[in-house]
Amino acid sequence: MKGAGLRLRRLGRGVADLILPPMAHDSPEATASAGLTPGAWSRVVFLEAPVCDGCGAAFETDGGAFAADRCAACTAQPYAFERARAACVYDAASRDLILRFKHGDQQQFGPLFARWISRAAADLIAEADVVAPVPLHRSRLLSRRFNQAAEIARPLARSAGRDYVPDALVRAKPTASQGGKSARGRRENVRSAFAVTETGARRIRGRRVLLIDDVLTTGATGETCAKALLAAGARAVDLAVVARVRSARELTI
Repeated sequence: MKGAGLRLRRLGRGVADLILPPMAHDSPEATASAGLTPGAWSRVVFLEAPVCDGCGAAFETDGGAFAADRCAACTAQPYAFERARAACVYDAASRDLILRFKHGDQQQFGPLFARWISRAAADLIAEADVVAPVPLHRSRLLSRRFNQAAEIARPLARSAGRDYVPDALVRAKPTASQGGKSARGRRENVRSAFAVTETGARRIRGRRVLLIDDVLTTGATGETCAKALLAAGARAVDLAVVARVRSARELTI
C-alpha cells in the first residue's frame, strides 16, 4: 500500500506539472523541472574534481596527477574542519542567486542548493553521521525570518538519510557582517561567537559532523564553528557550502 501511495503521489505531481509547469527559480519561464533557466545555469561555474581536500578550492591543473590532495596553504596551516567542499565558485552569477535566497525571501533556492551540495560533497555526506547548519543570531533570525543554512541543511539531511541537528550550535553573540573585512578582521569578528547547546553536545558527541553554510570566503566562520563542535566532543567536522571564493585565503591577512 505504501508503494502504491507513493506512485499515486508521483502521478499527481506529474499531472499538476502538465497543467501548471514548475517555474524556474530565477525567471517566470517554465522549465522541465523546478531549477534554473538554461542561461542562468550556464553562467554558474561549478567546481569539479580535483579540488583541495582541506578547503575545497580548485587546483590549477592540466589534468596531471597530484603529489598531494591539499593546497599549499592547507598543508602549512590546516583548518579546524577536516575537509571542505563547495558546489560552485562565488562570483557575480552565483552571488545573485544566493542574495535572492538570503535577502529576497526566496526560500525555494534551499532545496536547489541542497542538491548542488549533495553532488559536490557526496564523499563527505557518505561519511557524515550528523548534518548541522551554521546558525544565525536570534536578532538576525527575527529580521530575516529564516536561517538560509538551515533551509539547505534540512532537505540535504533528509535526502541523504542523515541525522539533522538544527540546534547543534547557537550564535552566542551578534556579529557584524563579514562583508568587506580582511581575513584577520573576519576571524576577530566571529571569535567566540558560536557555542554548542546541551542538546547539540549529546547528539554530536563521538560523531562526524557535516557543517552546512552558504558561502566560504576565508573559512573563519567554519573554523570557529568546527572548534566549538570538536571541543564539545565531535569526532570530526567537515564543511560543505554552496559557493566559495576562488581562494579561501586570498584576502589580505
